[in-house]
Amino acid sequence: MAVFRIEKTRDYTVMSNHHLRDTGLSLKSKGLLSMMLSLPEDWNYTTRGLAKICKEGTDSIGSALKELERAGYIVRNRLRDSKGKIVDVEYVIYETPHPPEPDGPCED
Repeated sequence: MAVFRIEKTRDYTVMSNHHLRDTGLSLKSKGLLSMMLSLPEDWNYTTRGLAKICKEGTDSIGSALKELERAGYIVRNRLRDSKGKIVDVEYVIYETPHPPEPDGPCED
């Protein structure tokens, strides 16, 4: 039997392992959520910002973000200016799935 030894001396993250046991999530989404939970709050959470530290491109990250959003781990709010143009996106990241708000807009 194989033996794994892990030395945790510094730079490690403590997080819930709920998403790791969620069989409805792909391995890509589990890894992306784990990475996002380990990043500081002031990180650039756009697909381009996440792609800077990932091997995958923005399309792959975007599909994983949509999967996490459908599963309730991420709530994305698009902030618009007075003309209706999207100027920023606010992400709320949860360690466990969060039910969607009933009065919010629904996207398919």
